Amino acid sequence: MFLINLQGKESIYEQIRSQIEKFIKNGILKPDDKLPSVRSLAEELGINPNTVMKAYQELEKNGYIYTLNKKGVFVSGTDKKNDRDRKDALMMINTLKEEGFSRKDLEEILKEVYEEGSC
Repeated sequence: MFLINLQGKESIYEQIRSQIEKFIKNGILKPDDKLPSVRSLAEELGINPNTVMKAYQELEKNGYIYTLNKKGVFVSGTDKKNDRDRKDALMMINTLKEEGFSRKDLEEILKEVYEEGSC
């Protein structure tokens, strides 16, 4: 399932993380699909379990997967990911507001991003 380049520039945990993200985005992995355990994936790839754990932790932090104790690691539904993205966007906007950006300032920035494709 995974193709790991041990000689590549990208670290092993980043390769695992990015491949799982791609599998989810391309529909290969669907919501509530079970992922291999940390130990079994590490054994399969011949790597340290801590490397797999780091990839899984980052994926969970970003809303791609979730862990159920004594059950395993599963792919999150898109609703959970979208909810998290929305909360992150609201936090950023609130931070900008607290820093003194007016509604008009934010609207101009959004207009610039969407009309000119900058960023």
